[in-house]
Amino acid sequence: MNQPGTAVQPLLERITDAVRRYWGFDRLWPLQEEAIRAGLEQRDSLVVMPTGGGKSLCYQVPPLLAERTDVVVSPLIALMKDQVDGLRTCGYPAVALHSGMTAADRRDAEREIATGQCRLVFVAPERLLTPWFMGLIERLKVRSFAVDEAHCISHWGHDFRPEYRRLAMLKERFAEASVQAYTATATARVQADIAAQLGLKDPQVLVGRFDRPNLVYRVIPRVDLHAQVLDAVRRHHREAVIVYCLSRNDTEAFAEHLQAHGVRAQAYHAGLNAERRRAAQEAFAAETLDVVVATVAFGMGIDRSNVRAVIHAAMPRSIEQYQQETGRAGRDGLEAECVLFYSAADPMRWEGLFRRNADQAEQSEEIIRAKLDLLGQMRALCAGAECRHRTLSEHFGQVYEKADCGACDVCLGDVEGVEDATVTAQKILSCVARVEQRFGLGHVADVLHGADTDMVRRCGHQQLSTYRLMQDTPRKAIVSLAYQLVDQGVLERTEGDRPILRLNDTSWAVLRGEREVRLRRPMAKPVGKTRAEADSWEGVDQGLFEHLRGIRRELAGQRGVPAYLVFGDRALRDMARLKPTSPAELMQVRGVGERKLADFGERFINEVCAYCGLQPS
Repeated sequence: MNQPGTAVQPLLERITDAVRRYWGFDRLWPLQEEAIRAGLEQRDSLVVMPTGGGKSLCYQVPPLLAERTDVVVSPLIALMKDQVDGLRTCGYPAVALHSGMTAADRRDAEREIATGQCRLVFVAPERLLTPWFMGLIERLKVRSFAVDEAHCISHWGHDFRPEYRRLAMLKERFAEASVQAYTATATARVQADIAAQLGLKDPQVLVGRFDRPNLVYRVIPRVDLHAQVLDAVRRHHREAVIVYCLSRNDTEAFAEHLQAHGVRAQAYHAGLNAERRRAAQEAFAAETLDVVVATVAFGMGIDRSNVRAVIHAAMPRSIEQYQQETGRAGRDGLEAECVLFYSAADPMRWEGLFRRNADQAEQSEEIIRAKLDLLGQMRALCAGAECRHRTLSEHFGQVYEKADCGACDVCLGDVEGVEDATVTAQKILSCVARVEQRFGLGHVADVLHGADTDMVRRCGHQQLSTYRLMQDTPRKAIVSLAYQLVDQGVLERTEGDRPILRLNDTSWAVLRGEREVRLRRPMAKPVGKTRAEADSWEGVDQGLFEHLRGIRRELAGQRGVPAYLVFGDRALRDMARLKPTSPAELMQVRGVGERKLADFGERFINEVCAYCGLQPS
C-alpha cells in the first residue's frame, strides 16, 4: 500500500471513505485496493478471490467514484436481484434487467439507466448481446464491463456455460472498453483460459488466498446417510443450512426426512416449477426456512451471508465445485461447517453420468477427459487423510504454511481408524472369493451380516464359512468399509448397471497377510467448538443476538428484502457485544454505513437499550 503523503493517497482516502459511508466497512481486504484501482484506471483485470473475499466491492466502487455507468454480466436472475437489493439498501444506485421483470419494472429501470445516474447495470450474457441492449450501452458510452462468475467461460472450469463464450464480442464491439473478470475458483489453467476467451489485454491478475480459515471441513465415511445428515443439521438448530444431493429424488427424500424430525426444510431442484423454487429461495432468505435440500441447481444465486453449514450428501464432481459450494458457508467471515459424506460409489456414479450425458450431447473426448480428471482430483481429496485446508490450497497452487489447521476432520481427529482393519478387510475379501467373484457389493454385505434373503437362500450362501462373519457390524457399515477397499484399490468393482466385486493382486496380498490395510469410521460425535468458533462468540450476549435477529426479520419483511441485507450476523454479534446506546457507538459496528444508520439505527439502539435496561444516549 502506498505511504501517506504520496500523490495517490487522496484516491485511497476517497476509496475508503466511500466504503465506510455506503457499506460501513472501516478497512479494505487483501487485493481490494488493487482491484478497485484497476477498475478506476479502466485496465483489464482478472480477479480471483474466494467466496466471501469481497470481490463484489471491487466492481461496485469504481463507477461510484468515477460517476459513470458500468455493466455487470451475471449468470442468474436471483444473483442479480440479491445484489441490487443489497446495493439499494446501502443507498447505491443500481438496477438489473432480466426476464423476470414486469413490463412496468423494466420501463422504470430503463428510464433510470437513461438518466446516467445509475452506477451499475446487472444483466445476463444472453440479454447483454442483444441488439437492443448493445444500442443502449453505446448511447451511454459504457466503457467498463465486469464479468462475474467468469469461470463459466472455460471448458476447464467446473461450471462451463456456452453462452459465456460469446462475451468475447465485448472487446470487438467496444475496443476501448476495459473488462474485469471475477471468479471465486480458478486454477492457473482456468485463469489462462478466461483471459484468452475474453480477449483481455495485458490484464492485471490478482489472485487472493483460496484458504477459508473460518470453515471447518469434514469428510466422513458414509454409513447411515439419513441419520448422519440429520445429526449434522441438528448441530445448527435454527441456523441456515444447505444440503446438496446428486439427484432430484434424493432432495425430496431428505427434505421429507428432515421435516419428519421437526426441521424447517424444503427441497429445491430444477424439476420444480418456478413458483416453488422462488418461494423456497425467498423463505430461506427471509429466515423462515432453515434448510434447503438441493441439487446443484441451487446456490449460485444465493448471496445469503450467514449460512452456517453446507452438507454434501454425496461427493461433488470436482474440487472447484466443492470449493464453490462450500464457499456459500460463512460468507460473513464467521465460523461455519462443511460436511461431506463420502463413498467410493460417488465417483463411479459421476463417471456413469458423464458418459451418458456425453453420448446424448455428442461431447468431444477432450471434454470427457477433462471432467474425469477433475473427478479424480476430487476423489483423491475425499479418500486422502491429509489436512483439508492444505489439500485445497495446494490444489489451487498456493502453499499452506500451518502444520495443523485446527479446522478439519484430519487435524481435529474426527475420524478414527478401525481396529484390526486388515482382519476386517480379509473378511470382506474372503467373502468375495467365497461367492466366486460373481456378485455385487450389496449381496456380499448380506452374506457377511447374515441376512436371510431370497438370493442368499437360492445360492445356498447361508452355508458359506463367511456367512454371519460380521453379524455384529451393521450392514450399512459393511458397505462403507467395502467401498473404502474399492477406493484404495484393494478390491475392484466392474462397470455397468449391475457391477460385481472382483479380487486383484492387491486383494490376494492382503489375504496372505503380506499387506496391511487402513480403514476409517466416523466418530459418534465430532469434537466440540473450534477455537475460531469460541473466539467469535466471546463477549456476545447470545440472548440479545437472538432478539436482534427477530428485529432484523421483521424489518426485512416490511421492506421485502432478505434478512441479511438489513444487517449481517457479524454486525448483530458486534451489537450484542458492544451494546451501543448512541448513533456514534453504533457506527463503530462493522457493516453499519450512513444509509443503514439513518434507516435502522434508532430502532436497533432502542432495542438494545430496552433489552439491557439501558438508556439511549
